[in-house]
Amino acid sequence: MRGSLGFAIAALGRLVAPAALALGLALTGLSGLGDQSGRSGPGGIIGAAPSGQLAPAASDLHRTKASVTFNKDVAPIIFKNCASCHHPGESGPFSLLTYQDARKHAAQIAAVTRIRFMPPWLPEPGYGDFVGQRRLTEAEIKLIQQWVDEGAVEGDPGELPPVPKFVEGWQLGKPDLVVATSRDYVLPAEGDHGRDVFRNLIIPGPVPGTRYVKAIEFRPGNLRIFHHANILTDPTESSRRLDGQDGQPGFSGMDLEIESDRFDPDSNFLFWKPGTPPAAESDGIPWRLDRGADLILNLHMRPDGKPEVVRPEVGLYFTDQPPTKFPMLLQLENDGALKIPPGDNHFVVTDDFKLPLDVEVLAIYPHAHYLGKDIQGFATLPAGEKKWLIWIKEWNFDWQGVFRYQQPVFLPKGATLHMRWTYDNSAGNVRNPNHPPRLVVGGNLATDEMSHLWVQVLPVNSADLGVDPRLVLQAAISQHKLEKDPGDWTAHFNLGAALETMGKPQKAIDEYRRVLELRPGDAIARNSLGAALQSLGRTDEAIHEYRQALNARPGDLDAEYNLGSALLSQGKGEQAAGQFQQVLKARPDDPDALANLGRAFAVENRMAEAAAEFESALRIDPQNADAHYDLGRVLAAQGDLPQAAAEFESALRINPDHASAHSDLGTVLAMQGKLAQAVAEYEAALRIDPQLATARDNLERARAQLAKSK
Repeated sequence: MRGSLGFAIAALGRLVAPAALALGLALTGLSGLGDQSGRSGPGGIIGAAPSGQLAPAASDLHRTKASVTFNKDVAPIIFKNCASCHHPGESGPFSLLTYQDARKHAAQIAAVTRIRFMPPWLPEPGYGDFVGQRRLTEAEIKLIQQWVDEGAVEGDPGELPPVPKFVEGWQLGKPDLVVATSRDYVLPAEGDHGRDVFRNLIIPGPVPGTRYVKAIEFRPGNLRIFHHANILTDPTESSRRLDGQDGQPGFSGMDLEIESDRFDPDSNFLFWKPGTPPAAESDGIPWRLDRGADLILNLHMRPDGKPEVVRPEVGLYFTDQPPTKFPMLLQLENDGALKIPPGDNHFVVTDDFKLPLDVEVLAIYPHAHYLGKDIQGFATLPAGEKKWLIWIKEWNFDWQGVFRYQQPVFLPKGATLHMRWTYDNSAGNVRNPNHPPRLVVGGNLATDEMSHLWVQVLPVNSADLGVDPRLVLQAAISQHKLEKDPGDWTAHFNLGAALETMGKPQKAIDEYRRVLELRPGDAIARNSLGAALQSLGRTDEAIHEYRQALNARPGDLDAEYNLGSALLSQGKGEQAAGQFQQVLKARPDDPDALANLGRAFAVENRMAEAAAEFESALRIDPQNADAHYDLGRVLAAQGDLPQAAAEFESALRINPDHASAHSDLGTVLAMQGKLAQAVAEYEAALRIDPQLATARDNLERARAQLAKSK
């Protein structure tokens, strides 16, 4: 069945992807220093000193005696922390690879490093050890200031460290697959009310079958207009319904909701920001990209005063090795508490979650909008000790991002995760988008607020649970959300999906029904309810729910497929065939729908047509053991015993524990007079499934015939 039993990591189906920002956020790098427009974001810094106001004259600098020089002292700092954005072709408005480059902007560099506007790095030191930290030490800041005060001297050329080298083109080498949007999006000269533009562009399902992605690289085209990009997958094509409604490719939106029975990718943060090189996922943690799953590019762009054509590319790097480690995203949030009065400069929101099992924390992503001020994420260990995960004392929406730990942070079962967000809705907050301040509530608009803390965890020490530990986490976090808000339909849905996958379909049914009390027209909940009912053998009720789902959302392919499966289970081959044919009109290369259409034809004794559908399915998915098995049964019914035996053997090469394939292979062997081989297959079937009556009865007959022949 589709739409229910696939376990969804993090949010089983109704994930509102980590805010704005979806699965990650962007830092822009040391950029925009030349813009003196007074904006407080990456475009400029209020009060930065104009470039060039230095003495002595540039022609005398190399002869001036000074204790601090560019070559010996300042270049190492700039090359390490600034050059990744400030080199030709990158997002920085000017290069900083030479003394001449740095000399032109020396006063600006001193100003923005002194107030820690640059390089952009939010976390406080000592409250989490993160990869790629760009925070300057106090000594480095003083060194830059002293260099400027002493006249920005170049120094001895022999003391200049090697200039960083940057790869042109694809940073990770040639991708295995390069994909792009099918149409260009034109970024307007300015956003609504002068604001930034958030746009979601769709790349239709780029792979014909499941692939495992070890790395992804985003190439934006025009770097100067991009603040960041996030990449999500949409396995149900639900985002396509929004595509182009305003006449332009894609659809607008800062925070993106993906409706799905499963959250993809498998709880990995996929994001890009200018100046940060792409990196492969950790060993054992590639992410899965399924056939038909669309890529959604969640883009944050900054208009530059003229229309710009936007057509980014994405490079995918594959591995044949499926994941061996399965992280999960946990979300702490309390948007329901966000009712921030105008003038309040210390509005606090909290959330807490007690871990039901041991985990390692791999990465963290805090999110708020423009009123955020002080951001704290920490854990309280079972013995009461406080363990910091992150502290951002000066929140800046423009510089937020996903922060990955140098080493995983272990948290034991019983530890409590905490978030404590403080907001400033006063006129004194220079980032406040409202003048004068107004009441601000939780919501998806940039002028609303959010209180989200996403924590990527890897369950550990959980081999004895007997179930996927992520299900335990999902059920626990969903129950926690329902304690805060019993009307949270997303939490009811996710809890239902977790319970169903844990083998508790009746409890899942209760949760799905609760969703439908809150949202009677929810097609995904109807479909999932139908799947849970069908798993209990309540097929008539399941069929009713599938039809209701299709009434709510005509053409829903998962509901069409599941309805066909339910009808097929009742032996209604002709009706089932009609449903699968509807699916195949939209997805002609769907191997499961092709195989089930073959089964529907077989029920109607249309064997030639059935064989053709199974063969089509196997051309797309040669590793489908059940399709090989069912094709073998059709061929046996047509009297082609040798080819039937070959198909059963193919099924068994893929799945040696397929008891029915062993049994039916035994039957076609017996029909060809190969009784000893038949006996061996029946015995193999019964070792796998001692209750398989057909194999037991046929084994007795084959043994008897074999005895007579001796």
